Amino acid sequence: MNDIATALKDNKKEPIKITITLPTHAYFMSGIRDFTLSLIRNSSNFSEQWAYRFQSVVDELCNNAIEHGSKPGEEIKITFINHPQDSIEIIVEDSGTGEKQMKATEIQKLVDERSKEGAVIHEIRGRGLPKIVKEWTDELTFTDKPGGGIMVRVKKYLDDVKTQELKQGLSLAGDQTHIVI
Repeated sequence: MNDIATALKDNKKEPIKITITLPTHAYFMSGIRDFTLSLIRNSSNFSEQWAYRFQSVVDELCNNAIEHGSKPGEEIKITFINHPQDSIEIIVEDSGTGEKQMKATEIQKLVDERSKEGAVIHEIRGRGLPKIVKEWTDELTFTDKPGGGIMVRVKKYLDDVKTQELKQGLSLAGDQTHIVI
């Protein structure tokens, strides 16, 4: 592991905050996906599986900010906050200049409705926030920004992940195709 990654992993107290501002163009999303994967792998104690999940969460949040929250030529802002030994927090902000502007309460209501058990989504699109982002995070909040736009904040606690993986490992103990150590 390189010196920076080692220093980040060894930092037990102070949160590590990285903010990236991008133009509203899908071209830049592959770089953010790669950065997210690398950040989670090299600076946190989340598993490889969770690194890929965070990659999908960030992808979904950024694509929504680009497609719905900001017009072409504007910017979105992504902030990663690693709370070592505790959690990962990701904040995505749009400019509020998109064609179909919604308030934070409207988005929250939509996500809540689509997240209910037995909810049926008849559209091809519209599953990302309730089926990816909400399912793979412990906290999901939408906030109206004072100057316009939406700030979406997600957080995943490391202890919750360890508990889930332990339960999954125990449930696989009787399965002869898996070895649980």
